[in-house]
Amino acid sequence: MAKKTRARADVPAGENPRRPCPCGSGKRFKACHGAGDDVIVTRPFEGLAAECDLVAMREFLPSATAPLPLRTPGDVPVTLATVLPGASAALVRPDGHILLGMQVQTRSGDLSADLAKALRWAQDAEPGNALAVVGPGVGGSDLVRLQDVLDPDAQLAVTLHPDFGWWVVPSEDGSEPAPEVVASLERANAVIMTTEPVVAEGVRVAYWVDTGSKAHLRWVRPEPEEALLAALARLQARGELNLAGDTRYAGAFRAHGLLVPVWDLDRELHAKEWAEPVAAFATKLDAALAEDAPLTDAERRARDALAGKQITLR
Repeated sequence: MAKKTRARADVPAGENPRRPCPCGSGKRFKACHGAGDDVIVTRPFEGLAAECDLVAMREFLPSATAPLPLRTPGDVPVTLATVLPGASAALVRPDGHILLGMQVQTRSGDLSADLAKALRWAQDAEPGNALAVVGPGVGGSDLVRLQDVLDPDAQLAVTLHPDFGWWVVPSEDGSEPAPEVVASLERANAVIMTTEPVVAEGVRVAYWVDTGSKAHLRWVRPEPEEALLAALARLQARGELNLAGDTRYAGAFRAHGLLVPVWDLDRELHAKEWAEPVAAFATKLDAALAEDAPLTDAERRARDALAGKQITLR
């Protein structure tokens, strides 16, 4: 029987294949990104202050954009978007403005590398071009990741849009978009779930989402899973896990190495009305995270129950 083989990535200039991989996986380069394109990086945005924003834009924000805070800004603006027309990886507008898509058709096991490669492609592309997918050879053969090109201390200034109207750039002659463009916009706008940020002191990357039948709070947390789960268990054991009134902790999903707790909310209340309860809960959660005593029997049972309410997104 023939042995399975896979293409081996070129070793970047000056990269010793026996040294730790620069992606931060802890593996040797030759056993990680140097072994081919099938490497899986479970926490691709680790080390970036924008990590939680990136996870939200990738997984559940519908129509949102954010200027990309590059270490070395170029002559043209670069904007990160949740999704681009055709779920493209990147496009360059006629004026040179670069847009990168988070929610794409296909991806490798390293989202950080995909985005960095798409950026490199766009920086060399002619205006008006689009990149459907990030494949072999796109962006060069050396390993480059978002951690190499972004300001590590900068968070994203995310703007949520009510629709995908920003896809269309007004023409200089005032002509209407082509019928196929209008049809694409209508299809995209029809599936948007109303989403708004919960703005409160001590609260980041928490979003109120109206699914049409229910309302939820989805809150991307930066803490390691074990620490966050222990803190949530302490609150559950004290009967303090719900936000207020008839809210209910629904569980959490894992996305790119982070936990995203979810609460069911009263759909009759607007996103702004949840600012105070979420801020109050944030204070309790911070206090629980700071506790270092071993979990009690009740807290361990609560932790085990909460762990059963978690799913992993891939």
